[in-house]
Amino acid sequence: MEKSPFPEFDLSGRVALVTGAARGLGRAIALELAKYGADLVACDILPEVESIKADVEGLGRRVLVQQVDVCKIPAIQAMVDESVRVFGHIDILVTCAGINIPQWAVDVTEEAWDKVNDLNLKALFFCCQAVGKQMIRQKKGKIINLSSTMGSVGMERRAAYSSSKAGVNLLTKILAIEWAPHNVNVNAIAPTFVDTPLTKPMFEEQGFRDAILKNIPMGRIASTRDVAGAAIYLASEAANMVTGHVLLVDGGWTAH
Repeated sequence: MEKSPFPEFDLSGRVALVTGAARGLGRAIALELAKYGADLVACDILPEVESIKADVEGLGRRVLVQQVDVCKIPAIQAMVDESVRVFGHIDILVTCAGINIPQWAVDVTEEAWDKVNDLNLKALFFCCQAVGKQMIRQKKGKIINLSSTMGSVGMERRAAYSSSKAGVNLLTKILAIEWAPHNVNVNAIAPTFVDTPLTKPMFEEQGFRDAILKNIPMGRIASTRDVAGAAIYLASEAANMVTGHVLLVDGGWTAH
């Protein structure tokens, strides 16, 4: 029997840098990348990111933990420089750091707008830029941006958030076009609502979970594992011809 050309999407020998790795989707994706063989750079503004170190090392992988605020743009380059100093290269970038401040459009403040867009879009771009330069020098790399179904469909109280995620979708396509000649793939994952610490307060609102489920033909909220599986695919050799794509992990929400 012919051997599979993609043996379990093996990521051995790769180095993955994940922002927002302290909790929720970021942590889940980081750990799945390590399970599939990647060494890890785990970055987050939260001190609890340090707790991922034991889990990654327990999988037999090397790990560098960096507590960094990616909204401070100079800190991004320092984060990348330290990662390259320790590991010599960065093969995978997953931009998971993000925030949502649900507000009706008439109530959105300039402070809230800037806070959401500075992290979800501006910081994400400069992370892509800094790591992208390294990948261009290497002549290879996989960048995976975390978008959202809310970047493709409208929903109340998401003016700032949806604007930022729609920006991520188009930014992903632009970077894919510019960096394809350098063998750098740039894609995005756009999940529906996922059970994480970020969404927990939303689901405590009366009727909110039921209202969301009405839009998801699969009939359930996504798990972090659902989204991590998409990240493993896009990070692997199986996705070498996939770039500029926004992979919706939405249970059919946008199929309507």
